Amino acid sequence: MAERMKGERVVFERGIPAFMMGIDGTWRRNCTIEDVSETGAKLTVEGSVEGLHLKEFFLLLSSTGLAYRRCELAWVNGDQIGVTFLKQGKKKASKRAAAEA
Repeated sequence: MAERMKGERVVFERGIPAFMMGIDGTWRRNCTIEDVSETGAKLTVEGSVEGLHLKEFFLLLSSTGLAYRRCELAWVNGDQIGVTFLKQGKKKASKRAAAEA
């Protein structure tokens, strides 16, 4: 698993409470951020992730949703998942490149 982790990671001794939410807002799960880097994080999820659309979702860092990161699933191991942070404008850039081709 260590090979998958890129960048320098900050490990939280007790974890940081957060929420996962579907891009369309149809689902939400409590989770704990176990560690984080510039490119991603390891989360422990409360409840099942089965059936959830995890290709792309929000990691809400505040209860109001004002602080968040857009994520995609990298790996699953029991109740823990690895997420990759999506860069802002990543989708737009790829659409622009396709239009120019």
